[in-house]
Amino acid sequence: MVHLIEKLYGPFFAASDWHAAVMTGSGLLTILMLAIMECLLSVDNAVVLAAQTQGLHDQKLEKEALVYGLWGAYLFRFIAIGMGTYLMRFWGIKALGAVYLLYMSVHFFYEQHHPESANGAKQPRKQRSFWGTVATVELMDIVFSVDSILTALAIDNNPVIVLLGGCIGILAMRFVAQVMIGLIARVPELLYMAYVLIAVIAVKLFLSLPQIDIEVPNVLFSVFVLAAFVITILWHNHTQRRQQQTKD
Repeated sequence: MVHLIEKLYGPFFAASDWHAAVMTGSGLLTILMLAIMECLLSVDNAVVLAAQTQGLHDQKLEKEALVYGLWGAYLFRFIAIGMGTYLMRFWGIKALGAVYLLYMSVHFFYEQHHPESANGAKQPRKQRSFWGTVATVELMDIVFSVDSILTALAIDNNPVIVLLGGCIGILAMRFVAQVMIGLIARVPELLYMAYVLIAVIAVKLFLSLPQIDIEVPNVLFSVFVLAAFVITILWHNHTQRRQQQTKD
């Protein structure tokens, strides 16, 4: 057992791997490329994180949940890269994640269309617990990181380079998620758009399972997400102008 752990994780502490990663131009360039790729592969993750932390209704708690999720993502990334050769067997994680994402989307819209209890009194949407939100963030990180880790390992087999590139990309995506949280606060319609995207992401995950093996290009999906944001913001501005004209 000790020998297996040393074999899987010993390279993370090898001086030669660290030298190749941070003391050579090719290593630094690969780290930068992997960080950018991590951002592109994690657009869907940022959408889910922003939507989930909104349930806390507290900006301080939302940021803290993302920080806890960040450290958890780093820990899982370290463990998973060491076990990279086994990740191909983890398609079940993607399947369960897709089911959970679809449930999240359907449940959200069900709550929006059935806000009343049996006695007819409107019930406010329940505030999510802090640790429940952190657990969801961690689960989504695990689901979405499988593809990005496999892609990174296919580009470079130096675990230090793969780990540093992934960690920089994760940190960048946390900033993206925070920006999205602020946008949702200013444009409430973006929350509905986010849950529509979550359903689309669930379908995307289902299609990528080995049994189906249909990969939606990440560039195409990123363009789709950007278009959804632009259309939603334009709709919000149009609605605001109409309401202002009605008042005048």
